[in-house]
Amino acid sequence: MSTYVSREIRAELDAARIASLKKSSRLRVELGDNSFKILRLWRDGFAVEAAETPRLRGLVDIFDGANHLYQCLIVAAQEDGGEMQYEFKRNTVATDKAPLDFYRAPDAPIALLGFKD
Repeated sequence: MSTYVSREIRAELDAARIASLKKSSRLRVELGDNSFKILRLWRDGFAVEAAETPRLRGLVDIFDGANHLYQCLIVAAQEDGGEMQYEFKRNTVATDKAPLDFYRAPDAPIALLGFKD
């Protein structure tokens, strides 16, 4: 039995796999005003569709729907099977509040209210 697959069949299989990944993924990468669908995300990087996405480089934001997950510094790694894979040089978790530079006691008051006579 032969395991040879022609280029045309391989291209169709890659296109079907990418379409399936695009349909099931909620993740997206944003660079400026542009947004692109993420096909796969792993600890050290992510993959996007090579044909639809221009070469990305620099500081990008990763979202899951409307939730901001990460702010990342990325570099292109390789293109494989219709996917462009990127690696993180820096990957910072996004938060909705500024970090504190001091210890806040758990029972500390939230605010101080002044009373007027």
